[in-house]
Amino acid sequence: MPFAVYVLGLAVFAQGTSEFMLSGLVSSIATDLDVSLSAAGLLTSAFAAGMVLGAPLMALFSRTWPRRRALLLFLAVFIAVHVVGALTPSYGVLLAARFVGALANAGFWAVALAAAVSMVPDGLRGRATAVVVGGVTIACVVGVPAGAVLGERWGWRAAFWAVAVVSLPALWAITRSIPGGIPDGRGRGTASAGQVPGRAPASTPAPTSAPEPTSAPAPTSVRDELRLLAAPHLRPTLLTMALVQGATFCAFSYLEPLLTRTTGLTTTWVPLALALFGAGAFLGVGAAGRYAERRPTAFIAYGMAALALGWSALALTAGRPVAALALIPLLGMLAFGTGTALITRVLGLAGRSSTLAGAFGTSAFNLGAAVGPWAGGLALEAGEGYRAPVWVSAALMVLALLTEGARTVWRVCRVRLPARSRERERGSTAG
Repeated sequence: MPFAVYVLGLAVFAQGTSEFMLSGLVSSIATDLDVSLSAAGLLTSAFAAGMVLGAPLMALFSRTWPRRRALLLFLAVFIAVHVVGALTPSYGVLLAARFVGALANAGFWAVALAAAVSMVPDGLRGRATAVVVGGVTIACVVGVPAGAVLGERWGWRAAFWAVAVVSLPALWAITRSIPGGIPDGRGRGTASAGQVPGRAPASTPAPTSAPEPTSAPAPTSVRDELRLLAAPHLRPTLLTMALVQGATFCAFSYLEPLLTRTTGLTTTWVPLALALFGAGAFLGVGAAGRYAERRPTAFIAYGMAALALGWSALALTAGRPVAALALIPLLGMLAFGTGTALITRVLGLAGRSSTLAGAFGTSAFNLGAAVGPWAGGLALEAGEGYRAPVWVSAALMVLALLTEGARTVWRVCRVRLPARSRERERGSTAG
């Protein structure tokens, strides 16, 4: 695996920490800014909404840029808005900062996913995707619990400062390792003369004669790339991905009040619970990278069925600390393993020629991340108790199973009906 792919995972670690860390900070933010718990939860939805809009827009905006330049710009903006968020006393400014930071994060994700799969052979696309997404899971294991600890000791603003500081080394690493050329028609970045992607330029003797000029394949047109979004084989997968992530974020965004107000645990247990979820997520992404491409349909279907049962089990046993803490890592593994397999499917269906493939997947991922906390907040506002978001997660997984089942039926009918029609035509001709 090229070192540059791991660098992308490092940057995603900082961004994933920001996206998920509010799950351990919603109570302190609500108290400090004098807003309701559901309003604090909307900070997660605002970030996800920015990701939904930003992924395709930023990918289109930067599609002809050198990938190194695009990644550096997006990461620099991401750092700046976290400094603003750490300083502001206003909920409105913080909400806007989350949205703008998400736009930058979305652009980074879209470029990073396309860059990662373009730097490896086809057989390693799943592992390259897992490395990039693995940055998020490591954030869940280390970054999110650390943010909760910082918030408990020094206030929620300390977590925002920490994200900005941790992002700085990634700027330097991207400068040193990511190829600087413009992506060609196959999605690969073209290196400058005499340079191997990911390595420093070699010192070679000057050629005795000028080489024949070569032309890189023209990039895929924007119209052709957008046409992918309308393709019937891609839309069901994007919808399924949005539902799976909606279920994950719905429960995860309100995990802290569930544990402290229903399970009966003290706030000191929250970082441990978040770390357990992240550890499970890390294992799930690793499993998806290794096994999902062998039997992707079965991997995704079994994962979604287990998630529907798992969220239901957590809602039923949330009052029992041992059962809740045992289910949390299992649900993290299932959620991120299934999500990674769905992202890999999207990238495979779109093909290497699409620089927007990562953007489509990112938008679907974060559409769920926007709708999930919003739906969970509605359930809380309705007075259904702190288990209600978990029940909403279970319902969203049932919808995801129905969507995946409809996709499977459509594929079977698409293959078998034309085949039977051809057989009847041959039979009538023979008769």
